[in-house]
Amino acid sequence: MSYSEDLWQVNEAALAASLTDSTARIRRAEAERLETIAEVARRGVARLYGYRSLASWLMDLLGISRSTANKLVRRAGALYPGSHVDGSELPALAPHTAKAAAEGRLDNEKIDAILLALRKIPAEHRASTEEILVRLAGTSTHREITVAAERILAHLDPDGAEPPGDEPAPPRRELSLHRRKDGFWRISGLLDELTGTKTRALLEALESQRGTTAEGTVARRGPDSGREIRADAFADLVDLALVCPDLPAHVGDRATVVVTVDLADLAAATGQATLDATGKISASRARRLACDARVLPAVLGTKSQVLDLGRSKRIISSAQRQALSLRDRGCAFPGCRRPPKHCEGHHIVHWANGGTTDLDNLVLLCSYHHHVLHDAGWKVRIAPDGLPEFIPPVLLDPAQQPRRNINHVPLAA
Repeated sequence: MSYSEDLWQVNEAALAASLTDSTARIRRAEAERLETIAEVARRGVARLYGYRSLASWLMDLLGISRSTANKLVRRAGALYPGSHVDGSELPALAPHTAKAAAEGRLDNEKIDAILLALRKIPAEHRASTEEILVRLAGTSTHREITVAAERILAHLDPDGAEPPGDEPAPPRRELSLHRRKDGFWRISGLLDELTGTKTRALLEALESQRGTTAEGTVARRGPDSGREIRADAFADLVDLALVCPDLPAHVGDRATVVVTVDLADLAAATGQATLDATGKISASRARRLACDARVLPAVLGTKSQVLDLGRSKRIISSAQRQALSLRDRGCAFPGCRRPPKHCEGHHIVHWANGGTTDLDNLVLLCSYHHHVLHDAGWKVRIAPDGLPEFIPPVLLDPAQQPRRNINHVPLAA
């Protein structure tokens, strides 16, 4: 059926046949792509372009997400032969599935269901099981394939896998800190007995102050006031830790919290401020926080901050690092979500080649994308608006259109 025909003139059988044909073409094209990816993996093409993984290279080449790239790599590695580290051939896990996919008979869901099942089947029964599952796939859903595979496995091994001899030990220590969409943070964890006892003692000492009035009497408590007082006591504990003289440095500087606010808003105590490049607080609260020794009010270009060092120094100063964090909001490479504290300053024109240690020659990059910029043919420049933009290599974009990281919302230069 030609695409130029009006669909209302086509009968139902022809519509169904058209859908079947187009679906088969899509599946065959997908199988061809997987076979190409398998060949790319055998040749190590991604490493030739400076990428440490095939999935990362596919993300930039095809413009797909990491999860999609990982799925493509896993499917290709299972359907087609690969190679061991020593160069010898690694047989495919599911050659019959690859043949059916190339004929347009399997979609990705069914392929994944078959591959998942074959990984559970003993090696000596894999070939016969695969033939059964591929045959079932012609008239069954991917869920039905999974059920059939479970029945085959139960028949081959009715007793199931032996339980491990030693149960895994439970985690002894853990701590998680997660920022919610409303700006609040949720903390949870597991402490050993000694650390937990010391933490409780510290919180109880601070709670005793929070739980009494100015006259020394016990304050009235509502149903949740105890937990609120404990949370406030924990905030006091954090404040005490920030002013501790023995606090270790982080990424070359003492631990600080950066509050950025417009000068007019700060003077009038109106509007909003940005807290550590991610959160939001009111300008009036930012005005109060400016008195805190460990909270840094960010004012770019003030006399107290030397931002342009020229060629007198190669190392980026603390003031410059704060300015980069405010401008780039994290790794500036397109698509990266790394926050500023996981990044490092990069000279656009290398210092050894005459580049200056000035803001218009610096960009914030995570360690991984720092290497990609050096090895994979990417280029970076500061655009006329003062923000960094990246030029992809010709392999990824023949037109070499400049790209920016839209995960961060940078400040105006």
